[in-house]
Amino acid sequence: MSHMAGRVRVGISSWTEPTLIKSGAFYPPDATTAEDRLRFYAQQFPIVEVDSTFYALPNENTAALWVDRTPSDFIFDVKAFALLTQHPAPPERLPKDLRERLGVTTGNVYFKDLKPKDKEEIWERFRAGLQPLVDARKLGTIVFQFPKWFLPNPPAYRFMEDLREWVPDAAVAVEFRQQSWMSEFRRDRVLQFLKDRRLTYVGVDEPQGFVSSVPPVAAATAPLAMVRFHGRNQETWEKKGITTAEKFRYLYDRSELRPWVARIRELAQQAQDVHVVMNNCYGDYAVRNARDLSELLES
Repeated sequence: MSHMAGRVRVGISSWTEPTLIKSGAFYPPDATTAEDRLRFYAQQFPIVEVDSTFYALPNENTAALWVDRTPSDFIFDVKAFALLTQHPAPPERLPKDLRERLGVTTGNVYFKDLKPKDKEEIWERFRAGLQPLVDARKLGTIVFQFPKWFLPNPPAYRFMEDLREWVPDAAVAVEFRQQSWMSEFRRDRVLQFLKDRRLTYVGVDEPQGFVSSVPPVAAATAPLAMVRFHGRNQETWEKKGITTAEKFRYLYDRSELRPWVARIRELAQQAQDVHVVMNNCYGDYAVRNARDLSELLES
């Protein structure tokens, strides 16, 4: 797309999502292994978002395999580990040796309750697990998806400021799940704060009408701009006790995606790169919509 300044990449979150594999609608029948699937996916799209790193710390060997299985210009965006975004994590999501050292077996672990050296250790392992992507220049950005109790207050701003120290060299993107960050009177201030620290603001398309509903703002606050699509399934957005796939079960109509085309093109005028990620991961919905949006952007 030569008329645009920045490069726009469109892809999906989680190429291994179970309902996508089960649907049989995307991967060819002979793509039966993780390796086959990633190789196939990377021929269809230029970018993917890794979701598994939210649930467990990334593993260096796995990341090295991702590098080997994808073309040289393929990009991985990576979700930050839950604890590093102030989500609680059950102890079994921590590496065994760390879990034993902390002595936690039940309940949830919260980052704020950890000793400084344990915090440091988790950050160190997170960075080390991604090193192969960094070395191969395949790491796009690390996405910090904050929970809805992450409110615009001094500790939250401080936490985001610290991200720059914890991951000094990587691109960092922040996604809010709390509408007060983007309220009319605060919006400009928040975007300026991110801009001053070269943090990417993640624009979102998601169900509206909840406290966790962030309005669909597109803004370039860093060399990399980003938009994530979560579907518009209002019934499931805050429903308890359902699977992630059910929560994001929503297939966009092209008419719903079309208004984003101008916004994404505008982001491409202001940023070097624009990453657009479909997170409506239910069956083959995300890949279908990623193709829809790619076609709309090219027309």
